[in-house]
Amino acid sequence: MNVSVSRLLRGLCAITLGSLMVAASAQAQDAPGMRIGVRGEITTVAADSLTVHANSGENVTVNLTAETQVRAVTLANIEDIKPGSYIGSAAIPQDDGTLKALEVHVFPPKMAGTGEGHRPFDLVKGSSMTNGSVGDLVVSNGRTLTVNYKGGQQTILVPEDVPIVNLTPGDRSLLKPGVKVVLFATQGADGTLTAQSISAGKDGVKPPM
Repeated sequence: MNVSVSRLLRGLCAITLGSLMVAASAQAQDAPGMRIGVRGEITTVAADSLTVHANSGENVTVNLTAETQVRAVTLANIEDIKPGSYIGSAAIPQDDGTLKALEVHVFPPKMAGTGEGHRPFDLVKGSSMTNGSVGDLVVSNGRTLTVNYKGGQQTILVPEDVPIVNLTPGDRSLLKPGVKVVLFATQGADGTLTAQSISAGKDGVKPPM
């Protein structure tokens, strides 16, 4: 086999492999059971579904079940957070290894343990979500939180302009046209979405998470 033919065959193999990787990636993105986040405003509500005009521009219909958790989102402030409070925070990493909060939501004591841990999140590129109990809280020096969870700890800086909200148990009476929501749903084999949890803004509040 001459050199030019050998190079041609290697090139074809590389192209084929690349095509297979792209196809596999597309299949993974459309795979049933994947968790999908939807942020936007409710436009219509039916007995077992609702439609959201998503921030990305499309209208998304999501099914509701008896297992769908509904939570109310109300305004809070840094003074509502105490050592021992159970919170969640979407954040982005800083050069020193700490995190800078994009938002903070405070759970009531009955919801302690919800989503505990530290994991990637889809609010912005490179963001994470940390749910855990507040250890140290320093308000006078940069509004810094130490958040503890099973297996780890994160230090989170909360800038002055970062929204802080309370997250409390709610019901479907919160789900009305015009209400801002953040919901997470699973995708069925037929492409339909079923809501696992819905955080709905109360009294005009926009959920920041």
